[in-house]
Amino acid sequence: MSDLIPQPHDVVVALDIGTTKVCCLAGKRNTHGKLEIIGVGKVESAGVLRGVVSNIEKTVGAIREAVDICERNARMKFTKVHVGIAGQHIKSLQHRGILMRDSDHTEIAHRDIERLVNDMFKLVLPPGDKIIHVFPQEFTVDSEQGITDPVGMCGVRLEANFHIITGQITAINNIYRCIEKAGLKVADLTLEPIASADSTLSEEEKQAGVALVDIGGGTTDITVFHEGIIRHTAVIPFGGNVITSDIKEGCTVMQPQAEKLKVKFGSAMINEVFDNRIITIPGLKGRDHKEISEKNLARIIQARMEEVFDYVLWEIRRSGYERKLIGGIVLTGGGSLLAHTEKLAEYHTGMSCRIGVPVEHLAHGYHESVNSPIFSTGIGLLLRGLQDIEPGVVESEPHQKSDQEKREPSNVSEEKEASWLDNVFRKTKEWFEAEPDLDFNKKQ
Repeated sequence: MSDLIPQPHDVVVALDIGTTKVCCLAGKRNTHGKLEIIGVGKVESAGVLRGVVSNIEKTVGAIREAVDICERNARMKFTKVHVGIAGQHIKSLQHRGILMRDSDHTEIAHRDIERLVNDMFKLVLPPGDKIIHVFPQEFTVDSEQGITDPVGMCGVRLEANFHIITGQITAINNIYRCIEKAGLKVADLTLEPIASADSTLSEEEKQAGVALVDIGGGTTDITVFHEGIIRHTAVIPFGGNVITSDIKEGCTVMQPQAEKLKVKFGSAMINEVFDNRIITIPGLKGRDHKEISEKNLARIIQARMEEVFDYVLWEIRRSGYERKLIGGIVLTGGGSLLAHTEKLAEYHTGMSCRIGVPVEHLAHGYHESVNSPIFSTGIGLLLRGLQDIEPGVVESEPHQKSDQEKREPSNVSEEKEASWLDNVFRKTKEWFEAEPDLDFNKKQ
C-alpha cells in the first residue's frame, strides 16, 4: 500500500452500502465533461439488513475490503467518500415556507432561497428523526404562483413548497461510525434513490414525469419526478432477498442454492417459460438430488414480484401523479436484472417500462462490469460528488487556515476597507511629516 498516492482533489469516491453488496467507485471528470471510472471495488455485504446497518464490525470489514480493492485499481489512497443511505426508516413530507422581505424594489437573490431552505431544517420532527434533504418545488412571489426559479424577480412575500426527506438519527450515526472505523471521512450523505435517479434518468424523462423503482436486495426505493422536480419518495421494506427466501421455502433448498436458481433460471413471468425444464440440484450428504420445475420456480417469483409492484403502484397513486407520468416506470437495481421483470411491470401497472442502466454520463471506454443496474447508486453518488466539488459546496480536501490567513481579510469588502484605511493613514502621515518643513520655510 506504500506505493499509493494521496487522493487528488478532483477524484471523487462513492460508497454504496447495500444489503447484498458493498460497492466502492472512484471517478473524475475527463476533458469532455464525462465521468471516467478509475477504480471499482465490490464485495458481499454481511452486516446490513434491509438497507440499515445491523452489525458494525461486519459492515466495517466489508467497507474496508471494497475500498482496498478500489484503491489498488485506482492506485491511490482514499480519504473522503460520498455515501448513500436507504432503509425503511426513510420518510418524506411536504411543507410550505414563507419569507417576508424588507423591500419590493430589490431583486430576490440566492441568499433569500437559502434562508427559506435553512428555515426548513428548524422544523420540529418526531423524536429520533433528522432531516437529510430539503428540495424546493414551486415558488410563489406576491401571489404569483407556479414559479420554478424566482431569482431576479421583485417582491415582498416569497413562499415555497418543499419536499423534505428525513431519516433516523441512529441509522445515520451508524453509517458515519462504520465509515470512520474504516479509516475514512464522510464528504456527503445522499438518499440512494436520488443518486440512482441522477445516473439513470434523462432530464426529458424528469420533465415528462417518471417513477424510478430501484429494486435492491433488502429494500425497493421509489422516486417520482414531474416537471423536473422530485414529487414523492418512498421505501418498500423488501426486495430481492425476499424472493430468494420464497424460493428457499417453496423448493426446500439451501439459501445459496435458492439465490443461484433465481439468478440463472428465474423468470418474473410464468407465461414466458415455454419449455418446462427440470433443474437438478445436488442433495445434502448421503441424500438424493432434488428436481425443480422451471415453471414452479417462475410461479414463486411472479407471485412475490406482483406484490412488489402492488406496493409500487400504491405509492405512485399516493403521490397523486399516477395519470401524469408520461415517462412511465424506470426499473434499476439488482432486482431489475431478473428476466422479464419489465414485462411484468408493464402488465401489472399498465404503464410503460424500461430498465435503467447508468452509462449515459460515462466516458467512452468504460469497463463492461459497470454497465449494470447494480451500479446505478454508486455512479449517481459520483455524479453528485462531482457537482458538489465544482461550485465548492463540499471541500475537496480538508484545509486548516494558517495564522497568516487568519490575519488576512476574509472577503473582498474587507480587503477594500483595509486598503482604503491604509491610504488614509499613509496620506495623513505624509501630511504631518511635511507640515513642519512648510511652516519653517514660511517663517524664513
